[in-house]
Amino acid sequence: MSASHPFDNVPYPSVMVALPAFNEERRVGDVISVAKKYAHLVLVVNDSSKDNTAKAAEEAGALVITHETNQGYGGAALTIFKTAQKYQPDILILLDADGQHDPMDIPKFVAKIQEGYDVVIGSRYLEQQSKEMIPLYRKMGMRALDTATRTAAKNLETTDVLCGYRAFSKRAYSEMHHLDPTYHGCTDIIIQLSDLHMKFGEVSINVRYDLEDTSAKTPVGLGLNLLGGIIQTISIKRPLLFFGLPGFVIAVIGTVLSYQALVITAEIGSWPPTLTLTAMMLLVMGMLLCCVALILYSISALMKR
Repeated sequence: MSASHPFDNVPYPSVMVALPAFNEERRVGDVISVAKKYAHLVLVVNDSSKDNTAKAAEEAGALVITHETNQGYGGAALTIFKTAQKYQPDILILLDADGQHDPMDIPKFVAKIQEGYDVVIGSRYLEQQSKEMIPLYRKMGMRALDTATRTAAKNLETTDVLCGYRAFSKRAYSEMHHLDPTYHGCTDIIIQLSDLHMKFGEVSINVRYDLEDTSAKTPVGLGLNLLGGIIQTISIKRPLLFFGLPGFVIAVIGTVLSYQALVITAEIGSWPPTLTLTAMMLLVMGMLLCCVALILYSISALMKR
């Protein structure tokens, strides 16, 4: 099978499995060995690793693309999408290179895409056994991040939005042309494709939490990083929700307080200074937030056009 044309003479569906990898020389080879059983091509994007990740991946039989500088999850994912757009597999599957995701679940994703879904996300919540394996602090954090992501995305009903084990149809991955270069790219992918009204589905997976050194960041640090990215995305993509709604509520409160100040003034003949200043500040703040929301919404609409 030629690396330049890996899907020539491959019957439908042709499957490309891709792994973003950073310092994963210990486990990437094992993941590739299993993934090769279900894929016509395994791609590893070596994101400027300091160890022998590239060598281990090549020896295991993967096509390796190495970044000269570290570009983060979003940068690695974008390289994967561009490579898929070049080779044109019927199905693209992303999973982690650290061994947390089981490559034996790949057929589940393939089958789900064949049912007509554009994006299929692995879920740790569909089966009670896999749900019980998740540490409580992780479960609480993931639920909060999932809720925030659904606020930014449209018509997204999946139970495990942030899971990195995902499959994409040709229609879906062909639309990916830019991503946040940080780990925020994980949510950026979902939000972009939900904006394009892709059909989302999910399959049950098991994730290992007993592996050491699977992330350079602590769970708390990674969670805060993701939450910051989601909030940033909401503020840009949903300005009416992020700025407009709070601005409207604040302006209404300011209007009510202004009315109360007028009533008190009519009764005693002088303005209540604290109430009046509070009402004025809330009115100004509310109107300012509403103006910001309208301006950002207009800019966003122009960029989409």
